[in-house]
Amino acid sequence: MSFAFTEDQQLLADSADRFLADKYGFDARKAILRGDAGWSRDMWRAFAELGWLALAVPEDHGGLGGSTVDLAVLMERFGRHLVVEPFLATVVLGAETVARGGSDAQKAAILPAVAEGGTLLALGVGEPRARFDLHRVATTATRDGGGWRLSGHKAVVLHADAADRLILSARTAGAEDDRDGITLFLVDPKADGVTLRPYPTVDGLRGAEVLLDGVAVSDADVLGGVDAGLPVIEAVVDRALVLLSAEAVGAMAETVRLTADYLRTREQFGRPLSSFQVLQHRMVEMLQAKEFAHALCYRAAGAMDSTDGVERARAAAGIKAESGRAGKLIGQEAIQLHGGMGMTDEMAVGHYFKRMTMIDVQFGNAAHHLRRFATLS
Repeated sequence: MSFAFTEDQQLLADSADRFLADKYGFDARKAILRGDAGWSRDMWRAFAELGWLALAVPEDHGGLGGSTVDLAVLMERFGRHLVVEPFLATVVLGAETVARGGSDAQKAAILPAVAEGGTLLALGVGEPRARFDLHRVATTATRDGGGWRLSGHKAVVLHADAADRLILSARTAGAEDDRDGITLFLVDPKADGVTLRPYPTVDGLRGAEVLLDGVAVSDADVLGGVDAGLPVIEAVVDRALVLLSAEAVGAMAETVRLTADYLRTREQFGRPLSSFQVLQHRMVEMLQAKEFAHALCYRAAGAMDSTDGVERARAAAGIKAESGRAGKLIGQEAIQLHGGMGMTDEMAVGHYFKRMTMIDVQFGNAAHHLRRFATLS
């Protein structure tokens, strides 16, 4: 399979590579992670100035109206440089949810602010007992006068501790595992009854448990129709699966490059490791896995904007399964070929393996999406 970028997409790729290579080296990233927030607001402002935060926002709300392929180009570069800023949480998940499900008033209030870098969002649709099933929602929203009361527990909400607005799923009708009866709500993270338990994830990002105890929201905070949240969630998450896979592809590419460089410089028995045929074969397997995942990723990205329903879901499930498989193969091979050094914090290869591992389990691991792909028809 082959895929050719448009001129604009190639310009985006080149400019992102130059900026991140200059401003987001491995040492600079480690310095960012040592900060209290775990990411850089200065870098976030730079992303806004470059137009990256506006890429997914529709043009009539101050954005650039970019395609899924455009976003995949950028996410691949983020994967190459292990970017830790909340782009996935705010732009890929949050802004896309508002764009798909929000009212005109909600879009006007939120999307331009996201594009300008002034508003951060976090999407909470997972729960402790849900595993990877988006429709398994135990958090409840009950009518209370002219509004709602939310109670429950949302798990692993990325960058919730930095968000200005949370977007949370809650059950307004039906049983815990019903597909109908799920509604999306905008929630102020500082509202009475909201408790955040933030923590760093193994790959350097930030997550949080969000606990809700009778949190009051109004009808104006309902995002989309009552009981109609699941189709919006599934569409947003399918697109996110492709973009997470693009990030994984970028991490794979850099892992392959770092490993090849290490084998060329490390010597054994007076010869570089790269001269041993058995190690050459292992490097070829890594390269093949990366190239296939890359091609399948951009095929799936194109399908996100040209198909819907089952075809879209199959494309998303297929690339998420493949990126998980390829990332595991490449990461494990890279660690083994680096020896004990590959496990140290001083070497970048271990950080790439951690990120690829976390991407695999976000919104469903390779095994989950392989089963999903097989059952979709």
